[in-house]
Amino acid sequence: MKRSKVKITVLKKIDPATIFNGNIPNIPGTDKKYQICQAFKEGQEYIVEMKGERPEGFCVWAWNDLFKDMSILHFGGNFPWAEEGTTITCCTDGIRPVSFKLERLDIT
Repeated sequence: MKRSKVKITVLKKIDPATIFNGNIPNIPGTDKKYQICQAFKEGQEYIVEMKGERPEGFCVWAWNDLFKDMSILHFGGNFPWAEEGTTITCCTDGIRPVSFKLERLDIT
């Protein structure tokens, strides 16, 4: 079966202040406010190699969220709403979401 590498680019991190109109709640059980996701930096890139495994240092929660989209590109599929070989997806953290661009790099 043909496979390809997939590049993951961090497009945008959403500040919880945007979600809560500036009234950010505390993390349950603490007096600390939620902060923007600290796992990624905008513009950061990761490469999913031919085995299709999570790149080192990539957030496990975000990986679980985008794995299905990555797998479609990894095995040569496309999305009808996106440019061929690409898609935009995000993690499901509703408090501090992160958007990613996925791009198929090559097929072997």
